[in-house]
Amino acid sequence: MAAPQNPNVQALPQWRQWIQQLYRPGYEAGPRPRSQWRDAWGRLLRNPLAVLGGVTILLLALAAVLAPWIAPYDPTAQDLTAINQAPSAVHWCGTDQLGRDIFSRLLWGARISLSVGVFTQLLVLAIGLPIGALAGFFGGRVDSLLMRATDVMYAFPDLLLVILFRAVFGPSIAMMFVAIALASWVGLARLTRGQFLSLKEREFVQAAHALGATHGRIILRHLLPNAAGPLIVLLTFAVPRAIFAEAALSYIGIGIAPPTPSWGSMIQEGSQAIFAAPWQVFFPSIAIATTMLAFTFLGDGLRDALDPRLTR
Repeated sequence: MAAPQNPNVQALPQWRQWIQQLYRPGYEAGPRPRSQWRDAWGRLLRNPLAVLGGVTILLLALAAVLAPWIAPYDPTAQDLTAINQAPSAVHWCGTDQLGRDIFSRLLWGARISLSVGVFTQLLVLAIGLPIGALAGFFGGRVDSLLMRATDVMYAFPDLLLVILFRAVFGPSIAMMFVAIALASWVGLARLTRGQFLSLKEREFVQAAHALGATHGRIILRHLLPNAAGPLIVLLTFAVPRAIFAEAALSYIGIGIAPPTPSWGSMIQEGSQAIFAAPWQVFFPSIAIATTMLAFTFLGDGLRDALDPRLTR
């Protein structure tokens, strides 16, 4: 009678494969390889200006989200007994020509400005990324057709194009997002095309073609992750431009409709009494400048961190 076999003997090859996955060849223990994104994160954290910009953006976002709870006054409430009051312990940033608290309006205005900056770039990504990816990957007639349409959009001045779209779509906040996005997707499309034209000639893409990978799999699994770094940097730099575009439109009176507070509309309203009550222009201007500078610092840090040629 044969002796019963130990069931753990058959499991030894599986354990051996598991051990080989944990250790280097030769069963020598060693650190796990660092990924490109982990290295980029480390370089970003070593950049003090980028960290400052990121913390500032985070604080602005928290202030915008918590505005209904931390704003001391209703941003649209008028107090005719407190018109054009200077900054004080009661009104930290003063009041405007209608007696509205400027600090409360700044907090609520941050929701508009940051929403315009972020959601506009999501729409830009949805429009420009597919156009640039298809043009760069397929080339030929597809590239020529898509890029000629892109060149036509690129020929129009951005601000005038936004004004035109605003006149067509109307004054709602959602249409503001659409108008700025339709005037801003060209740069992302051109950058995506350039990245795909360069990456599709690499050996790993040719190997994927040889293994029978579909076009969609090559674009999503091979080309897009390798092109993500420059695209992220471009979108980060585009956020302050979108915020400035909204402020410019609100300043000339075709932006966010009153009484909804917006930093641009606050500057436009305060400019009428800039010498008598300069705080009405000063504080929203500082808010716009701080936000744009924070995104610029973060964009510079991301550009340096995502460049694999830089070692710090």
